Amino acid sequence: MISSADKFDAPAQVEDRIDLHMHSSCSDGRAEPAAVIAAAKEKDLKAVALTDHDTVSGLAEAMAAAEALGLAFVPGIEFSCYDDAGSTHLLGYFIDPGHVKLAEYLEGARRKRVARAARMVEKLGLLGVDISLEEVNSQVSASGLIARPHVARALVEGGWVKSYREAFDRFLAAGQPAYVPTWRISPGEGIGRIHEAGGLAVLAHGGKTHSDEAIRRLVGEGLDGLEILHPEHGPDEVGRLRRLAAEQELLETGGSDWHGPLDGRRGQLRSQPVPYEWYLRLREAAVAAKGAAG
Repeated sequence: MISSADKFDAPAQVEDRIDLHMHSSCSDGRAEPAAVIAAAKEKDLKAVALTDHDTVSGLAEAMAAAEALGLAFVPGIEFSCYDDAGSTHLLGYFIDPGHVKLAEYLEGARRKRVARAARMVEKLGLLGVDISLEEVNSQVSASGLIARPHVARALVEGGWVKSYREAFDRFLAAGQPAYVPTWRISPGEGIGRIHEAGGLAVLAHGGKTHSDEAIRRLVGEGLDGLEILHPEHGPDEVGRLRRLAAEQELLETGGSDWHGPLDGRRGQLRSQPVPYEWYLRLREAAVAAKGAAG
């Protein structure tokens, strides 16, 4: 029998694990989309989502790889949003990668990312760090989206810093001299864009950044779920988020936020006990939402 105190703990003894938060080289991950899927299969995950930042360019390759390996796949995306309350990351699940309005928005976001990277390079130059935008671009895959990690890798490769972490700590993190704020939409607009593209909107890793009140406001704007299990969430965050999910009738998801085997800043595959049942509930909710919209 499960006590009322225990039912909000992290799931225990989960064998059939899934990962609904992974990134590829199409944004700031280290592996190509097919390699991400192969790594997930090697870890015996039963269902996965590719959730690259502000791009769907890796979804077709990842989907084909998952199908070939018999792995359940969720087409996803991650939006960075901002309002007066601060930063909010949203995961979109079961989106339509070919949605026209989504494609138009993402192309605008891509251009803004290029301009941001150029400004970071300019700021570094004023600090005496002589790297070029071409050096940064050389760190981006052919279908990738430029981001701060690519600047960090160029700094390491050029010998300006000894590590990826040092690049952020000295230059690229918020408050450091080469930091340039990213262009972000509001959380409400992010939720709306995900819904418009046929998807479900889930708050990413909000356990330490979003109060109960802030989450309830997002629910009022149409939020569908909470990322319960994430490397940044301890038992207190998991318990609080599970209680909120039950109270607000929200979907539960989770994942490692995997960016590659050599990335020490996030979790590793199979590190989070996310049960296969959560994937089934997410899929069922997506089918119901599409039926209601159609």
